[in-house]
Amino acid sequence: MFDADLVRGALELERTEHGLRPHRLPAWARAQTHDPQLHLVEAQPSGVRVAMHTDATSFELDVLATKRRYAGAPVPPDGSYDVVADGVVVGQLHAEGGNILHVDMMTGEGTLEPGEPTTLAFTVPAGSRTVEVWLPHDEQTVLVDLRADGAVRPVTDERPVWLHHGSSISHGSAATRPTGTWPAVAARLADVALVNLGLGGSALLDPFVARTIRDQPADLISLKLGINVVNQDLMRRRALRPAVHGFLDTIRDGHPETPLLLVSPILCPVHEDVPGPTAPDLEALGDGRLAFVAAGDPAEVAQGRLTLTAIREVLAGVVAERDDPHLSYLDGRELYGEGDTGRLPLPDNLHPDPATHLLIGERFARLDWWGRAGRRG
Repeated sequence: MFDADLVRGALELERTEHGLRPHRLPAWARAQTHDPQLHLVEAQPSGVRVAMHTDATSFELDVLATKRRYAGAPVPPDGSYDVVADGVVVGQLHAEGGNILHVDMMTGEGTLEPGEPTTLAFTVPAGSRTVEVWLPHDEQTVLVDLRADGAVRPVTDERPVWLHHGSSISHGSAATRPTGTWPAVAARLADVALVNLGLGGSALLDPFVARTIRDQPADLISLKLGINVVNQDLMRRRALRPAVHGFLDTIRDGHPETPLLLVSPILCPVHEDVPGPTAPDLEALGDGRLAFVAAGDPAEVAQGRLTLTAIREVLAGVVAERDDPHLSYLDGRELYGEGDTGRLPLPDNLHPDPATHLLIGERFARLDWWGRAGRRG
């Protein structure tokens, strides 16, 4: 039986017939939505890791992975398990086999083809004291068992806790390894303990997400909001401002003085001035590539349809309106903007590639906001 005390970065661990499935939203929150996309991504363990103090050098980790297959789209690569010893990445593993979830891209509905667990065998340099296995950021994983040739015990992590919520970019879409998502990069450079609530396609100002954040211990909280509201054409400008205020009000009920950073979307040329919804690029699919286009009508912006330009105006306005000395605003274009598109274009028109994840993480880690963290009482 897998030791639950070894898992960091998950909000809940579900006991299944095979082992422990990490969740990044608690069961009560999951019960408040029937959205298959959210149920898919919250169980993808972005930022979740198995962390241990040990004198062992040889390990076997049994996992049951669930791979995604989107109808008509290229097959995604298998998820990566990154082995980190005393803060240094020393290995990258992939689980063969496992379950396969066949997903309809248009509806989000999926059918599961069952598979079997896989054993991941790895070693770390002699003398390593803290060993982590970062689970795939974009592949559901059940932790079945762990064996080692030495003693293993849970890590006591005294670093400040950084809780971050955002979209698929924060979740890690298009990153090739879990330690390469921009929040993981920033957390390592800032020396904080990451709780990543980046939820692909699902940063939609849901009240149950705000209550989840309210109830979680955290020394720093950041919210990267806006792109998914446009992607799904979810609301109009009239609804956005009070929804953001309400989201912040709920978080402040549990974190009245915690440093809180509201981050607007990074530059995304297809949606800067064209509203959603976002749709698959059928021409790209015909060429075997996955890409996206903006399907809204710019003429309807005057009637309240949302673009990224409008989103940034609203978010900046909300921060300016609130009497909150612990709340800050960051224009996401400071993380990725006009000066970056020529060298690092978004490959699918929405998501940054691995090099851009690294750039965003490095820029985020340099913000002076980090120095505001205090210890929780």
